[in-house]
Amino acid sequence: MNIFGVLTMAGGLALFLYGMNVMGDSLAKLSGGKLEQILEKLTSKRIMAVLLGMAVTAVIQSSSATTVMVVGFVNSGIMQLSQAVGIIMGANIGTTVTSWMLSLTGISGAGWINLLKPSSFSPVLAVIGIIMTMTCKNNSKKKDIGNILLGFAILMFGMETMSGAVAPLADNEKFTGMLTLFSNPLFGLLAGTVLTAVIQSSSASVGILQALCVTGAVNYATAIPIIMGQNIGTCVTALISSVGAKKNAKRASMIHLYFNMIGTVIFMVIFYSLNMFVHFEFLSTPANAAGIAVIHSLFNIGCVIILFPFSNLLVKLATLSIPDGKHEEVIQTGVAADLAALDERFLETPAVAMELCRNTAVKMAHLSQKALDKALDIINNYSDTAYDEVVAMEEDVDKYEDKLGSYLVKVGNCDLSRHDNHTFSILLHCMSDFERISDHAINIAKSAKEMNSKESSFSQNARKELETFAKAVHDIVSNTVQVFENQDIEAAKHIEPLEQVIDGLNLEIKQRHINRLRKGRCTIETGLILEDIMTNFERVSDHCSNIAVCMIEVRDNGFETHGYLEHLTNEDNPQFAKECRQYYKQYQLPELKKAD
Repeated sequence: MNIFGVLTMAGGLALFLYGMNVMGDSLAKLSGGKLEQILEKLTSKRIMAVLLGMAVTAVIQSSSATTVMVVGFVNSGIMQLSQAVGIIMGANIGTTVTSWMLSLTGISGAGWINLLKPSSFSPVLAVIGIIMTMTCKNNSKKKDIGNILLGFAILMFGMETMSGAVAPLADNEKFTGMLTLFSNPLFGLLAGTVLTAVIQSSSASVGILQALCVTGAVNYATAIPIIMGQNIGTCVTALISSVGAKKNAKRASMIHLYFNMIGTVIFMVIFYSLNMFVHFEFLSTPANAAGIAVIHSLFNIGCVIILFPFSNLLVKLATLSIPDGKHEEVIQTGVAADLAALDERFLETPAVAMELCRNTAVKMAHLSQKALDKALDIINNYSDTAYDEVVAMEEDVDKYEDKLGSYLVKVGNCDLSRHDNHTFSILLHCMSDFERISDHAINIAKSAKEMNSKESSFSQNARKELETFAKAVHDIVSNTVQVFENQDIEAAKHIEPLEQVIDGLNLEIKQRHINRLRKGRCTIETGLILEDIMTNFERVSDHCSNIAVCMIEVRDNGFETHGYLEHLTNEDNPQFAKECRQYYKQYQLPELKKAD
């Protein structure tokens, strides 16, 4: 092979790896956050974990990526080590899908059979893919499908280029001599391990082996030990990702390694022991792409069948390899566990990372709501314990905002789908509003504490008015959190009318309070506390409005808050006026007596 052949080979390999990367990333984008939901919703049946691991890996075309996700889930406490075993086993089966796709390049024949060859149909897929990519800029799903088709076409073109470049090596004695060296099981095993460890993809290394099959110099005696080594080499990615992780995460990566190593040892001992007596004749025959795919699949499926009943032993073996040590690792719960879930390992799969961010933001929103509700309760039923709870919840909300904000910046630097970009914008804008709601909860709680310390109280009329006001504030926050959690744009449109009513309640109660001051029915000191509480109520509703408007505007590919509100509150908008009247009726203040 001359220098031009080497360059062609390198170019084909580059296209092959790039196509695989584009196709896998686009498949992951298309699935959105469903990957994270699928992996989290495991049943107690381990066989389901195997099937889920197999399905997820078939989608993203990488057992390494699936295993890295598993390491991240275990590290953050989302997944138990016992659940991880099944997914890791399933990932080894799912990764064989790529080798079957690549085996299509080995199809030969005339007529309609020739249509099954990638060289026949991949150009068509490339044309369709580029048209979808260039013309569907506002449709993320169609663009992702276009990228999948493009990635597949590039992958197959790279495979064909590699195969064409290495074809002349069939008559090269040095090349065939080197391959004969790899027919030694130990050398072949080592070669497959090193190659896969370097490129960190067993699918890619199997594809390279399939490409070399066109020379006719690769027989099954050479191919089998290389395939065995490829299964061990793919564990390197998970092992690297577990560096610096918690002990259970390291154990998950060790389970992956032990599963492949034990399976390889069992297979090679049995196979080569039988070969000593039976002398398998097929070992000396030239391997082909389909044969490689068959061996790859049978080995991985066989390993799962043999080792599945011993899943618990794999967990124990990993635990023995990485013992607990003198100081037992603290299991995180609550807020700490939620924040630990924002693991940087998930940045490799941005759709999963974004779904984790959304889940964390929803928990933050609920905590802000809980803090506000507790603050509303202690206005009339103060206790130091309840006050301390509000303070603690507000501090936890601050922790959510700090960690989530930092993590979102990192996720924002990833290649996100259109849907995930929308989610990113919503989370970035809304989390500060939820944090401010918890700040106002603290302010309300402080006002209640001041009232309690001064042993003062509101008049009966002021108390009733404040209860109506508090009910409206509670409802708008509750509705906003539900809108945010469910990403319900239609429900978000009902937040602003209630916010307008709350503004009206604030002005009316203030006017009533001024009248009571004039008549001497209320002290200035108590009035100032009431003023503070109402101001915080009104600002809470403003933040709810910000959240609802943000969701609507981001989904409509714009962010003109003032323009939207001006259009919404326009006098010519009868629906808005109707909703406002309904809310005014629902939160009607008690009638004033003549004496008031």
